[in-house]
Formats: sequence, structure tokens, C-alpha cells
Amino acid sequence: MKPPLHLVPAAPLESRPELPGALSPWLVEHGLRELRLLFRAVVFHPSSPILIADDERNYQDASVGAGKLLGLQRDSIIGRRLDDFLAPSVSALFQERWQQFLKEGDQAGTFQLLRPDGTSYDVEYRARGSVLPFLHLLLLKDKPPLSEGSVAADETPHWAQDYALCLLDAQGRVVAWHGGAERMYGYRSEEVLGAGLAFFYPADDRLLVRMERKLLRAAREGHAASEAWQCRKDGSQFWANSVTMALHDEAGVLQGYARVVRDFTDRHERDEALDSRRTGLQAETDQSKIAGVASGEFERIVEMNDPLLELLGYTRADLLAGQIVWAAVTPKEYAASDEFAHEEALRFGASSPFEKEFFRKDGTRVRVRVATAVLKLSPFRWITFVTDLRSEPDAQVSLASLAHEPRRLFPEIVGSSRALSRVLAQVELVAPTDATVLVLGETGTGKELIALALHRLSPRRNFPFVSVNCAAIPTGLLESELFGYERGAFTGALQQKIGRFEMAHRGTLFLDEVGDIPLELQPKLLRALQEKCFERLGSTRTTPIDIRLVAATNQNLTQMVGDKLFRSDLYYRLKVFPVTLPALRERPEDIPLLARHFTKKYSERMGRRIDLISSATLAALVDWSWPGNIRELENFIEKSVILSRGTSLRAPLAELRAMAPTQTGSSLEDVERDHIVRILQESGGVVSVAARRLQVPRTTLNALMKRLRVSRTGL
Repeated sequence: MKPPLHLVPAAPLESRPELPGALSPWLVEHGLRELRLLFRAVVFHPSSPILIADDERNYQDASVGAGKLLGLQRDSIIGRRLDDFLAPSVSALFQERWQQFLKEGDQAGTFQLLRPDGTSYDVEYRARGSVLPFLHLLLLKDKPPLSEGSVAADETPHWAQDYALCLLDAQGRVVAWHGGAERMYGYRSEEVLGAGLAFFYPADDRLLVRMERKLLRAAREGHAASEAWQCRKDGSQFWANSVTMALHDEAGVLQGYARVVRDFTDRHERDEALDSRRTGLQAETDQSKIAGVASGEFERIVEMNDPLLELLGYTRADLLAGQIVWAAVTPKEYAASDEFAHEEALRFGASSPFEKEFFRKDGTRVRVRVATAVLKLSPFRWITFVTDLRSEPDAQVSLASLAHEPRRLFPEIVGSSRALSRVLAQVELVAPTDATVLVLGETGTGKELIALALHRLSPRRNFPFVSVNCAAIPTGLLESELFGYERGAFTGALQQKIGRFEMAHRGTLFLDEVGDIPLELQPKLLRALQEKCFERLGSTRTTPIDIRLVAATNQNLTQMVGDKLFRSDLYYRLKVFPVTLPALRERPEDIPLLARHFTKKYSERMGRRIDLISSATLAALVDWSWPGNIRELENFIEKSVILSRGTSLRAPLAELRAMAPTQTGSSLEDVERDHIVRILQESGGVVSVAARRLQVPRTTLNALMKRLRVSRTGL
């Protein structure tokens, strides 16, 4: 029988404001299921053996590491009982221990497991109760034989010892708080329910605002992940890794958020070192050979192309027979790197490329460079690009020097931050392929520069790069602009016109603002991409094309798919490898470099000599959030150069201070309302204009205005 889901307390909280209105019925009915799906995506990958069991010791989920420890594939574990793997001599004893654990909620000890060949071995375990209602966490670890005089050490990694799971409503308030969250934060459920986002960051407005933005990003892109220091009830801090998934109903309306938090304090320094190492590595795209692509769902491989099969020594018959287990292809010494790549892909959409080895079918190893992108969080779907490094010499340059070496492959892109370096590394890896790339990011982050870099690093670099801004071309003309037309196809068609698809033949076609393509044109675009051919308007002849497509948008395509404004099949055809550009506020260390770059650019253009920027000016520029990103910074620097009369930049900092928000730590609802009101005011109260500026459908904006109680009459 399905257990009831109690999301709010029966009585109003004394220390928290009572939740206004009734809790979303959709969240009550579906919230626990969605939280469990998110939990599956997070827990399946770690190399540490992790099992999720119900009260009756039935395994509901397992990590890749659990499969390796038990000698079975993960799918073969789920649905079985813990007792199936226990040595007969300890089975009865463990049943008693389990009943005691259900009462106490925490237990550690040792038991014997059976190998598939019937032999037994000792395993240490740590059980944590009620990470979700009636679901418990079981952490396993091989118990090495003790030498004489040695003492067993508790090597269970602290980051894997618990999972804090909770649900938030659409306004960001806690509406469900489970056992792992109580243990990690030290707050009981009744102390937390109804709390807003400020609960997580009680004394840091900057981190609070960052979390608000993460929720907004999750609402736009489906999910968001982050890492930051958080506080427990006793005042201690821990480095929290959090993954937040937006929950939308069948109509695409935001209902709340599912959230999983883990304590990564012990692995924080290790991950920092791995991050530095990866962002320092430079791909040699002219020497490397792309071996292939694999995609799958959880640990199951759905597709693998022929070059990768050949590299690994398998046949397609082996793949169809399920003989290739993705988790088993990697040697165990690369487990930490693989886990970091998984976490990185959850946070940024795709991991930085890194070097490792694969096992071939014959047991030999091959050196490769890989990067993985998350295509969908629930159920978890991924795609991995692999570069064959057998023809490359081993790197002899120190990683420390590489980390600070400027990237010669991207002369137009300014910055040295890790966030930017991660994106450029992804570009270097995917550029030599023909894979479609979807570039995501806010307005003004430089999406077209990334598209141009993809073209210049690809084998198509000597052929055309054709760019189309789908938002700048009137809807009625976009089809003829993309596909061309024959003479006489319509009134005014006095001669044949070649479309952008045909112009980009053998080269790269960049579709900017792809979310603005009208719904009625999307089937023809999808057909052209899938069949690699099209017909001009007024023609019956099919024209074959050979292009590499790069698309970009700052719109929420996921929500547009839910609103029936964008075809789901076209969306997944475009999202073969997503590259997400960080906002400028997420890489503040690049702001001084960009400020100097734009100062030099515009002072030379205006025939002036400006070679000084005061430290106070740079500090003010770094502190500003730059909602318009690099484009806003560039325009501000251009204006500053115009105002400057000497050799020092004279920046109108008062303008930035005047635009600064008067309050910090506002609720997510207040942030949304203030932003929509400001855009409506700047748009003269015209909803269609404001919707276009906000990059959302007009119907979505009207629904938001109704929910946030925003009226045009009060503007």
C-alpha cells in the first residue's frame, strides 16, 4: 500500500509564518514521486556501494559501486532482497539488527555477503533511516583483512554518509523535510516547514540571492546544481552540493522544486584540485581523432557509434546483446574522476573533458579524452563524446603552467575563469565532430562567439559559416530565408533565391534565437536536419545538404515544449550536446580582464590613450551583477571611454549605484515580481513587448502576472 504523503504540519508553526493558501494539490500527489526520481539520478553513479532499501529490506535502487561490489549489474539488484546476498550464517542475526535499525534510524556494523560463486566475504555497512518515507540508505564497504596489531579505520567517505531530501513550493518555501535533511542540518521537520530560502543562508545575502537565481535557472532549464557553504543548527558549516529540479504539471505550470543536498566537505579540496587540473588541459584538436559517441539511460547504453565500438573492440551484436556495461569499461583508478565528471555535468550541463583509459574487450587499455553531457535528469539520460588519444604523445608540460596559459584557440574570447575554461574545453572536444550543439545562456553572454569557435575548430573551417538570427527576421519571411525560393514561387519572387541552408553547404549553420522559429515552420526544419535535404519554396526538386548545425537560445525551451510552442522532437534533435555559457556574475574574476579589453578597444577606435583603471572602479565593476552580461559591460565601458578626458578611465559609477537593488534577500516571488514590473514599465505596459524581452510566451507572462498579482493599471 502506498504510504500517505504529509507535506505540511497540522497546526500553524509558531516560529514561521503560516503558508498562504492551500498547498498545490499536484505537489501533494506527485511531489514524493518526483523527489524519488531525482534521488535516483543522483545516487546511481557513485563508485561507493550505496543501496536504497524499504522497510522489508527490498532494494529499490543501487549505485554503480554496489553493482561492482556484489558482482552484478545494477538492474539485477533492484527488486531483490538484502537477504538474497547474505551468508546463511548471518541472515537471522541481521534480521534482528534490521528491526533494531528501524526503531533507532542509524546503525553501523559488519556482515558477510555471498559472491556469485558462493564464497563469502566481510563487508562493513552504515545504515541511515528514512532518507525518504519508508526508504533507507545502506552504505557498504569491503572490509580488508586486518594484519596483526592493526586497527580497523572508518574509511566510509563522509560525503556519502547521508542525503538531505526536501520539497519546496513554487515560492521556494520548504513543504517536505525528510530524515536525512534532519540529520544533516540538525533541524526537525516541524522547525523547518514553511521556511523560505533565507533558512539555508541566514547570514549571507549574496548566497541567498545566488540560490534564488538557481531556482529561476531550474525553472528555465529543468534543473540546476550548485556548491556553497551552508550552516547547521549548531552553527557549524559544511560544503553543500545541491541539485534542484523544477516540478511542472502537465500544463507546464511550475508547482515547486525537488532538492537533494549532500555534504561534500571532505571531498571539496580534492574536487578543487581535479577542477584545476581539467580546466588546465588543452585539447590538441588537430592531432586528436574523435573515436565516437555513446548515449544511454542510467548505466544502460542506448546507442554507440561504429568508431567507438571499433575502438573498444566490440561489435554491434555485442551492444545489442547487452555485453557492454558502461560502468565496467573504466578502470577503478579513474573512479574519482568519473564521479567528479558526473557531478560537474549535473551542475553545468556537461563536464569538462578529461583524460582516462577504457578497457577494450580483450582486456587491453586505450587512452582517451571524454566529456559527458546530461540530456535529461528524470529519467537520467546522458551522452558522452570520446577522443582517441593513442596517436598523441603523453603531456610533458606541468598542469600548473597549463592552467594559466592563455588559450590560443579562442582569440576573441576574453577570460581565464574556471567557469569559462570549462566551456571552452567542451567546445574543443565537440568541435571536431558533426554533432549538433545547443548553446544556452542569458542575453549578452557571447553565444555567437562560441558558435564561431565551434566552426573554426571543426574540419569544416574552410567552408562557410552562415549565421541566422531567427528573432530578427519577420515570421512570414523566415522560411524563404532559410530554404530559399524559386522564381514565381509567390508575388514578388522575380528571381531564384538561395537560402541559408544551401549557402552553408559543407560548412556550419548557426541558428541564433532558435526559440523564435514559428511552430508551423519547425516540422520542415526538423525534416531538413534528419533527412539532410529540403525543397525551396515553389520547387518540387529535393536539394541535398551537408551542414553542421549550431543553435542558440536564451529562452526556456523546456517550458515552451510544455506550452506546445516548440516541438519536443525538434528540441531533442537540437540538444545533442548542450553547452551552457555562464553569466558574467558567475565569473567575476573575468570582469577586470574584460574591462581592460574593452577600454583598449574603444580608446583605440576613438583615437584616445587610456591606460589606467583605478582599483576603486574595478572593484565597483566586479561588485555589480551585470544583468545584461558582457554586452552591458561593453556598452558601459564604451560610454566611460567617451566621458574620459585623460589617461585614466572615468566611469559613471553613480549610474550603477542608482540601479542597485535597495533590498537583498527578498523572496523568490518578490524577485520575480520586481523584475516583471520593471520590464513592463520599460515596455510601456505592452504585454507582448515585455514577453519578448523576457523571452517567454505571452500566455506564460499573463499567467505569471496573475499569480504574482501584477496589474498593468498600477504601473
